[in-house]
Amino acid sequence: MSGFQGSGYPGGHYPNTPYYPPQQPQYQTQYVQQPGAAQSIYYPPQTAQPYPTFPTTAPPHIYNGGQAVPPVPSGYPYQPPQAPPSQPQNVSNGGNTFLYSQCTGKKKALLIGINYFGQRGQLRGCINDVKNMSNFLIERFGYKREDMVILTDDQQNPLSIPNRQNILQAMHWLVRGAEPNDSLFFHYSGHGGQAKDNDGDENDGYDETIYPVDFRYNGHIVDDDMHAIMVAPLKAGVRLTAIFDSCHSGSVLDLPYLYSTQGNLKETNSFRDAGEGLIDILSHYSRGDVASVLSSGQSLLSKVTKGRGADEHARRTRTSAADVIQWSGSKDTQKSADTVEDNMATGAMSHAFIAALRKNPHQSYQQLLQSIREELRVKKYQQRPQLSCSHPLDTRLLYVM
Repeated sequence: MSGFQGSGYPGGHYPNTPYYPPQQPQYQTQYVQQPGAAQSIYYPPQTAQPYPTFPTTAPPHIYNGGQAVPPVPSGYPYQPPQAPPSQPQNVSNGGNTFLYSQCTGKKKALLIGINYFGQRGQLRGCINDVKNMSNFLIERFGYKREDMVILTDDQQNPLSIPNRQNILQAMHWLVRGAEPNDSLFFHYSGHGGQAKDNDGDENDGYDETIYPVDFRYNGHIVDDDMHAIMVAPLKAGVRLTAIFDSCHSGSVLDLPYLYSTQGNLKETNSFRDAGEGLIDILSHYSRGDVASVLSSGQSLLSKVTKGRGADEHARRTRTSAADVIQWSGSKDTQKSADTVEDNMATGAMSHAFIAALRKNPHQSYQQLLQSIREELRVKKYQQRPQLSCSHPLDTRLLYVM
Protein backbone atom coordinates (compact mmCIF):
# COMPACT_ATOMS: atom_id res chain seq x y z
CA MET A 1 0.00 0.00 0.00
CA SER A 2 1.03 3.62 -0.17
CA GLY A 3 4.48 4.09 1.32
CA PHE A 4 6.34 6.70 3.27
CA GLN A 5 9.80 8.18 3.32
CA GLY A 6 11.34 10.83 5.51
CA SER A 7 10.85 11.82 9.11
CA GLY A 8 8.90 15.04 9.02
CA TYR A 9 5.70 14.04 10.75
CA PRO A 10 5.40 15.88 14.09
CA GLY A 11 3.27 13.23 15.77
CA GLY A 12 0.26 15.42 16.57
CA HIS A 13 -3.19 14.15 17.53
CA TYR A 14 -6.15 14.37 15.18
CA PRO A 15 -9.24 15.31 17.23
CA ASN A 16 -11.58 13.23 15.08
CA THR A 17 -9.43 10.10 15.05
CA PRO A 18 -11.47 7.28 16.62
CA TYR A 19 -8.45 5.22 17.64
CA TYR A 20 -6.28 6.25 20.57
CA PRO A 21 -3.50 3.82 21.48
CA PRO A 22 -4.12 2.37 24.93
CA GLN A 23 -1.44 2.33 27.61
CA GLN A 24 0.94 -0.49 26.75
CA PRO A 25 1.33 -2.12 30.20
CA GLN A 26 -2.17 -3.62 30.02
CA TYR A 27 -1.07 -5.82 27.09
CA GLN A 28 1.88 -7.50 28.66
CA THR A 29 -0.09 -10.61 29.59
CA GLN A 30 -0.92 -11.39 25.97
CA TYR A 31 1.04 -14.41 24.76
CA VAL A 32 1.46 -16.44 27.98
CA GLN A 33 4.82 -18.15 28.39
CA GLN A 34 4.40 -21.92 28.56
CA PRO A 35 6.10 -23.78 31.44
CA GLY A 36 9.63 -24.76 30.54
CA ALA A 37 9.68 -22.69 27.34
CA ALA A 38 12.58 -20.40 26.63
CA GLN A 39 11.93 -16.74 27.26
CA SER A 40 11.78 -14.61 24.10
CA ILE A 41 10.50 -11.24 25.22
CA TYR A 42 11.08 -8.38 22.81
CA TYR A 43 12.14 -5.02 24.17
CA PRO A 44 11.75 -2.23 21.62
CA PRO A 45 14.62 0.21 21.14
CA GLN A 46 14.76 3.09 23.57
CA THR A 47 15.57 5.68 20.94
CA ALA A 48 12.65 7.20 19.09
CA GLN A 49 11.96 5.97 15.59
CA PRO A 50 11.52 8.63 12.89
CA TYR A 51 7.85 9.18 12.12
CA PRO A 52 7.06 9.37 8.40
CA THR A 53 4.58 11.59 6.62
CA PHE A 54 1.44 10.15 5.06
CA PRO A 55 0.94 11.18 1.45
CA THR A 56 -1.74 13.82 1.12
CA THR A 57 -3.18 12.05 -1.91
CA ALA A 58 -2.96 8.38 -2.76
CA PRO A 59 -5.43 7.63 -5.57
CA PRO A 60 -6.19 3.90 -5.61
CA HIS A 61 -5.89 1.76 -8.71
CA ILE A 62 -9.53 0.84 -9.38
CA TYR A 63 -10.47 -2.13 -11.50
CA ASN A 64 -14.14 -2.82 -12.20
CA GLY A 65 -13.78 -6.43 -13.29
CA GLY A 66 -15.38 -8.12 -16.26
CA GLN A 67 -12.21 -9.20 -18.09
CA ALA A 68 -11.16 -12.80 -18.31
CA VAL A 69 -7.64 -13.48 -17.10
CA PRO A 70 -5.65 -15.39 -19.75
CA PRO A 71 -3.88 -18.57 -18.67
CA VAL A 72 -0.31 -18.42 -17.47
CA PRO A 73 2.04 -18.81 -20.45
CA SER A 74 3.31 -22.34 -20.97
CA GLY A 75 6.61 -23.52 -22.34
CA TYR A 76 8.76 -23.60 -19.22
CA PRO A 77 12.17 -25.17 -19.88
CA TYR A 78 11.59 -27.84 -17.24
CA GLN A 79 8.93 -30.05 -15.71
CA PRO A 80 8.52 -29.48 -11.95
CA PRO A 81 8.26 -32.58 -9.76
CA GLN A 82 4.76 -33.81 -9.06
CA ALA A 83 5.35 -33.96 -5.30
CA PRO A 84 7.98 -32.79 -2.87
CA PRO A 85 10.57 -35.30 -1.60
CA SER A 86 9.15 -37.65 1.03
CA GLN A 87 11.82 -36.64 3.56
CA PRO A 88 13.57 -33.35 4.31
CA GLN A 89 16.85 -32.99 2.49
CA ASN A 90 19.95 -31.35 3.89
CA VAL A 91 21.43 -29.20 1.17
CA SER A 92 24.90 -27.68 1.27
CA ASN A 93 25.64 -24.69 -0.92
CA GLY A 94 28.87 -22.75 -0.58
CA GLY A 95 29.31 -23.88 3.00
CA ASN A 96 25.72 -23.00 3.96
CA THR A 97 23.65 -26.00 5.05
CA PHE A 98 19.88 -25.69 5.11
CA LEU A 99 16.87 -27.97 5.19
CA TYR A 100 13.83 -27.87 2.92
CA SER A 101 10.61 -28.22 4.89
CA GLN A 102 7.93 -30.73 3.96
CA CYS A 103 5.26 -28.62 5.72
CA THR A 104 3.77 -31.74 7.31
CA GLY A 105 3.99 -30.64 10.95
CA LYS A 106 1.90 -28.19 12.96
CA LYS A 107 0.60 -25.05 11.30
CA LYS A 108 0.35 -21.55 12.79
CA ALA A 109 -0.54 -18.25 11.18
CA LEU A 110 -0.31 -14.56 12.02
CA LEU A 111 -2.36 -12.24 9.83
CA ILE A 112 -2.28 -8.44 10.13
CA GLY A 113 -4.55 -6.02 8.26
CA ILE A 114 -4.57 -2.29 8.96
CA ASN A 115 -6.97 0.18 7.32
CA TYR A 116 -5.83 3.12 9.53
CA PHE A 117 -9.38 4.29 10.20
CA GLY A 118 -9.67 8.04 10.67
CA GLN A 119 -6.06 8.72 9.71
CA ARG A 120 -4.65 10.39 6.63
CA GLY A 121 -3.77 7.71 4.11
CA GLN A 122 -6.66 5.49 5.23
CA LEU A 123 -6.82 2.25 3.26
CA ARG A 124 -9.83 0.14 2.30
CA GLY A 125 -8.79 -3.41 1.49
CA CYS A 126 -6.37 -4.56 4.18
CA ILE A 127 -8.88 -6.07 6.60
CA ASN A 128 -10.60 -7.83 3.69
CA ASP A 129 -7.21 -9.24 2.70
CA VAL A 130 -6.84 -10.85 6.12
CA LYS A 131 -10.33 -12.34 5.99
CA ASN A 132 -9.78 -13.72 2.50
CA MET A 133 -6.32 -15.07 3.29
CA SER A 134 -7.40 -16.78 6.53
CA ASN A 135 -10.30 -18.50 4.75
CA PHE A 136 -7.96 -19.57 1.95
CA LEU A 137 -5.46 -21.06 4.41
CA ILE A 138 -8.21 -23.08 6.06
CA GLU A 139 -9.79 -24.29 2.81
CA ARG A 140 -6.65 -25.12 0.83
CA PHE A 141 -3.80 -25.69 3.25
CA GLY A 142 -5.36 -27.22 6.35
CA TYR A 143 -4.77 -24.38 8.82
CA LYS A 144 -7.16 -24.13 11.76
CA ARG A 145 -8.81 -20.98 13.06
CA GLU A 146 -7.70 -21.69 16.63
CA ASP A 147 -4.06 -21.69 15.47
CA MET A 148 -4.30 -18.21 13.98
CA VAL A 149 -3.70 -14.81 15.52
CA ILE A 150 -5.51 -12.07 13.60
CA LEU A 151 -4.75 -8.40 14.25
CA THR A 152 -7.00 -5.83 12.56
CA ASP A 153 -8.01 -2.32 13.54
CA ASP A 154 -11.75 -3.01 13.39
CA GLN A 155 -11.78 -5.27 16.47
CA GLN A 156 -12.95 -4.38 19.98
CA ASN A 157 -10.54 -6.60 21.90
CA PRO A 158 -7.47 -4.45 22.71
CA LEU A 159 -5.25 -7.52 22.35
CA SER A 160 -6.29 -7.77 18.70
CA ILE A 161 -5.45 -4.19 17.72
CA PRO A 162 -2.41 -4.09 15.38
CA ASN A 163 -0.36 -1.63 17.41
CA ARG A 164 3.40 -1.94 17.55
CA GLN A 165 3.61 -3.92 20.78
CA ASN A 166 0.89 -6.39 19.82
CA ILE A 167 2.50 -6.98 16.42
CA LEU A 168 5.94 -7.63 17.91
CA GLN A 169 4.54 -9.97 20.58
CA ALA A 170 2.51 -11.83 17.96
CA MET A 171 5.65 -12.31 15.83
CA HIS A 172 7.33 -13.95 18.81
CA TRP A 173 4.26 -16.14 19.33
CA LEU A 174 4.34 -17.26 15.70
CA VAL A 175 7.86 -18.69 15.77
CA ARG A 176 7.98 -19.89 19.38
CA GLY A 177 8.47 -23.65 19.70
CA ALA A 178 8.64 -24.29 15.93
CA GLU A 179 10.13 -27.64 14.87
CA PRO A 180 11.32 -29.04 11.52
CA ASN A 181 8.49 -29.50 8.99
CA ASP A 182 6.20 -27.07 10.84
CA SER A 183 4.56 -24.55 8.51
CA LEU A 184 4.30 -21.00 9.79
CA PHE A 185 2.48 -18.30 7.82
CA PHE A 186 2.78 -14.52 8.14
CA HIS A 187 0.61 -12.07 6.21
CA TYR A 188 0.79 -8.28 6.44
CA SER A 189 -1.46 -5.91 4.52
CA GLY A 190 -0.98 -2.23 5.25
CA HIS A 191 1.34 0.70 4.74
CA GLY A 192 5.04 0.18 4.09
CA GLY A 193 7.96 2.53 3.71
CA GLN A 194 11.71 3.03 4.01
CA ALA A 195 14.16 4.40 6.56
CA LYS A 196 17.91 5.02 6.46
CA ASP A 197 19.98 1.85 6.79
CA ASN A 198 22.46 1.88 9.66
CA ASP A 199 24.14 -1.53 9.42
CA GLY A 200 25.25 -1.76 5.79
CA ASP A 201 23.05 -4.67 4.66
CA GLU A 202 21.04 -2.65 2.11
CA ASN A 203 22.59 -1.91 -1.27
CA ASP A 204 20.30 1.10 -1.75
CA GLY A 205 21.04 2.51 1.70
CA TYR A 206 17.48 2.10 3.03
CA ASP A 207 15.81 -0.36 5.37
CA GLU A 208 12.25 -1.38 4.55
CA THR A 209 9.52 -0.87 7.16
CA ILE A 210 5.90 -1.61 8.05
CA TYR A 211 3.56 0.74 9.91
CA PRO A 212 1.53 -0.34 12.94
CA VAL A 213 -1.73 1.52 13.54
CA ASP A 214 -0.02 3.56 16.30
CA PHE A 215 3.14 4.37 14.33
CA ARG A 216 2.68 8.09 14.94
CA TYR A 217 3.18 7.48 18.64
CA ASN A 218 5.44 4.43 18.78
CA GLY A 219 7.21 4.31 15.42
CA HIS A 220 7.47 1.85 12.57
CA ILE A 221 8.96 -1.66 12.54
CA VAL A 222 12.11 -2.12 10.46
CA ASP A 223 13.20 -5.16 8.46
CA ASP A 224 16.19 -5.80 10.74
CA ASP A 225 13.87 -6.31 13.72
CA MET A 226 11.47 -8.56 11.79
CA HIS A 227 14.35 -10.72 10.60
CA ALA A 228 15.76 -10.97 14.12
CA ILE A 229 12.38 -12.04 15.53
CA MET A 230 10.90 -14.25 12.82
CA VAL A 231 13.84 -15.67 10.84
CA ALA A 232 17.00 -15.85 12.95
CA PRO A 233 15.55 -18.09 15.74
CA LEU A 234 14.12 -20.74 13.40
CA LYS A 235 15.58 -24.25 13.27
CA ALA A 236 16.60 -25.99 10.07
CA GLY A 237 13.58 -27.42 8.27
CA VAL A 238 11.01 -24.97 9.68
CA ARG A 239 8.99 -23.28 6.96
CA LEU A 240 7.96 -19.66 7.33
CA THR A 241 5.95 -18.26 4.43
CA ALA A 242 5.65 -14.48 4.60
CA ILE A 243 3.47 -12.32 2.36
CA PHE A 244 3.82 -8.54 2.51
CA ASP A 245 1.14 -6.64 0.63
CA SER A 246 2.71 -3.23 1.20
CA CYS A 247 4.79 -0.62 -0.59
CA HIS A 248 8.57 -0.91 -0.73
CA SER A 249 8.34 -4.54 0.40
CA GLY A 250 10.78 -6.32 -1.94
CA SER A 251 13.33 -7.04 0.79
CA VAL A 252 11.28 -6.22 3.88
CA LEU A 253 12.24 -9.47 5.64
CA ASP A 254 15.94 -9.13 4.76
CA LEU A 255 16.17 -12.50 2.99
CA PRO A 256 19.43 -12.52 1.02
CA TYR A 257 18.45 -14.66 -1.99
CA LEU A 258 16.19 -12.90 -4.51
CA TYR A 259 14.94 -14.74 -7.60
CA SER A 260 13.77 -13.67 -11.05
CA THR A 261 10.84 -15.06 -13.03
CA GLN A 262 13.42 -17.13 -14.95
CA GLY A 263 14.44 -18.81 -11.68
CA ASN A 264 17.81 -17.08 -11.56
CA LEU A 265 19.40 -15.56 -8.48
CA LYS A 266 19.42 -11.79 -8.75
CA GLU A 267 22.57 -9.84 -7.99
CA THR A 268 23.12 -6.13 -7.52
CA ASN A 269 23.21 -4.87 -11.10
CA SER A 270 26.66 -3.33 -11.15
CA PHE A 271 26.72 -3.25 -14.95
CA ARG A 272 23.46 -1.27 -15.06
CA ASP A 273 24.76 1.13 -12.42
CA ALA A 274 28.01 1.46 -14.31
CA GLY A 275 26.19 2.17 -17.57
CA GLU A 276 24.04 4.87 -16.02
CA GLY A 277 27.09 6.40 -14.34
CA LEU A 278 29.12 6.42 -17.55
CA ILE A 279 26.36 8.33 -19.34
CA ASP A 280 26.61 11.05 -16.70
CA ILE A 281 30.41 11.10 -16.96
CA LEU A 282 30.32 11.41 -20.77
CA SER A 283 27.78 14.20 -20.51
CA HIS A 284 30.02 16.15 -18.13
CA TYR A 285 33.06 15.42 -20.32
CA SER A 286 31.33 16.72 -23.46
CA ARG A 287 30.73 20.02 -21.68
CA GLY A 288 34.32 20.20 -20.47
CA ASP A 289 33.26 19.93 -16.83
CA VAL A 290 36.33 18.14 -15.49
CA ALA A 291 35.38 18.59 -11.82
CA SER A 292 32.01 16.89 -12.40
CA VAL A 293 33.70 14.08 -14.35
CA LEU A 294 35.93 13.32 -11.35
CA SER A 295 33.06 13.64 -8.88
CA SER A 296 30.77 11.35 -10.92
CA GLY A 297 33.55 8.78 -11.29
CA GLN A 298 34.13 8.63 -7.55
CA SER A 299 30.38 8.39 -6.90
CA LEU A 300 30.03 5.55 -9.44
CA LEU A 301 32.90 3.57 -7.91
CA SER A 302 31.43 4.01 -4.43
CA LYS A 303 27.95 2.94 -5.56
CA VAL A 304 29.14 -0.23 -7.33
CA THR A 305 31.45 -1.20 -4.45
CA LYS A 306 28.76 -0.57 -1.85
CA GLY A 307 26.20 -2.65 -3.75
CA ARG A 308 28.50 -5.65 -3.97
CA GLY A 309 29.54 -5.26 -0.36
CA ALA A 310 25.91 -5.09 0.80
CA ASP A 311 25.07 -8.33 -1.06
CA GLU A 312 28.04 -10.11 0.52
CA HIS A 313 27.21 -8.74 3.98
CA ALA A 314 23.56 -9.78 3.70
CA ARG A 315 24.40 -13.35 2.68
CA ARG A 316 27.02 -13.64 5.37
CA THR A 317 24.70 -12.42 8.15
CA ARG A 318 21.17 -13.24 6.92
CA THR A 319 21.43 -16.75 5.44
CA SER A 320 19.43 -19.23 7.50
CA ALA A 321 19.19 -23.02 7.79
CA ALA A 322 15.42 -22.60 8.08
CA ASP A 323 13.18 -22.66 5.01
CA VAL A 324 11.89 -19.07 4.84
CA ILE A 325 10.05 -17.84 1.75
CA GLN A 326 8.85 -14.28 1.18
CA TRP A 327 6.37 -13.09 -1.43
CA SER A 328 6.27 -9.30 -1.61
CA GLY A 329 3.80 -7.03 -3.35
CA SER A 330 6.40 -4.87 -5.08
CA LYS A 331 10.04 -4.02 -5.48
CA ASP A 332 11.69 -1.89 -2.80
CA THR A 333 11.31 1.10 -5.14
CA GLN A 334 7.61 0.54 -5.92
CA LYS A 335 4.19 1.04 -4.38
CA SER A 336 1.54 -1.66 -3.96
CA ALA A 337 -2.05 -0.97 -4.96
CA ASP A 338 -5.03 -0.74 -2.61
CA THR A 339 -7.73 -1.53 -5.13
CA VAL A 340 -11.05 -3.23 -5.95
CA GLU A 341 -11.31 -6.76 -7.34
CA ASP A 342 -14.46 -8.88 -7.62
CA ASN A 343 -16.45 -5.92 -6.23
CA MET A 344 -14.43 -5.97 -3.01
CA ALA A 345 -11.75 -3.64 -1.69
CA THR A 346 -8.48 -5.58 -1.56
CA GLY A 347 -4.74 -5.37 -1.87
CA ALA A 348 -3.63 -6.25 -5.39
CA MET A 349 -0.91 -8.65 -4.20
CA SER A 350 -3.11 -10.55 -1.71
CA HIS A 351 -5.77 -11.01 -4.37
CA ALA A 352 -3.25 -12.14 -7.01
CA PHE A 353 -1.61 -14.70 -4.70
CA ILE A 354 -4.92 -16.36 -3.87
CA ALA A 355 -6.17 -16.20 -7.47
CA ALA A 356 -3.00 -17.76 -8.87
CA LEU A 357 -3.13 -20.73 -6.48
CA ARG A 358 -6.86 -21.25 -6.92
CA LYS A 359 -6.38 -21.59 -10.68
CA ASN A 360 -3.45 -23.97 -10.33
CA PRO A 361 -2.58 -25.36 -6.88
CA HIS A 362 0.38 -27.36 -8.25
CA GLN A 363 3.04 -24.94 -9.40
CA SER A 364 6.75 -24.60 -8.89
CA TYR A 365 8.12 -21.55 -7.07
CA GLN A 366 9.13 -20.05 -10.42
CA GLN A 367 5.77 -20.73 -12.01
CA LEU A 368 3.91 -19.23 -9.06
CA LEU A 369 5.95 -16.03 -9.26
CA GLN A 370 5.13 -15.85 -12.96
CA SER A 371 1.45 -16.56 -12.28
CA ILE A 372 1.17 -13.85 -9.62
CA ARG A 373 2.82 -11.32 -11.92
CA GLU A 374 0.52 -12.35 -14.76
CA GLU A 375 -2.54 -11.78 -12.57
CA LEU A 376 -1.35 -8.21 -12.00
CA ARG A 377 -0.06 -7.57 -15.53
CA VAL A 378 -3.35 -8.30 -17.31
CA LYS A 379 -5.08 -5.81 -15.02
CA LYS A 380 -2.51 -3.10 -15.74
CA TYR A 381 -0.86 -2.92 -12.33
CA GLN A 382 2.69 -1.59 -12.44
CA GLN A 383 4.00 -3.30 -9.30
CA ARG A 384 6.28 -6.33 -9.62
CA PRO A 385 5.98 -8.94 -6.85
CA GLN A 386 9.26 -10.42 -5.63
CA LEU A 387 10.30 -13.88 -4.44
CA SER A 388 13.11 -14.17 -1.90
CA CYS A 389 14.45 -16.89 0.35
CA SER A 390 16.65 -17.39 3.41
CA HIS A 391 18.85 -19.87 1.52
CA PRO A 392 19.66 -20.79 -2.09
CA LEU A 393 16.42 -22.09 -3.63
CA ASP A 394 15.78 -24.53 -6.44
CA THR A 395 12.83 -22.65 -7.93
CA ARG A 396 11.86 -25.70 -10.03
CA LEU A 397 10.61 -27.50 -6.91
CA LEU A 398 6.89 -27.81 -6.33
CA TYR A 399 5.65 -25.00 -4.10
CA VAL A 400 4.38 -26.24 -0.74
CA MET A 401 3.12 -24.40 2.32
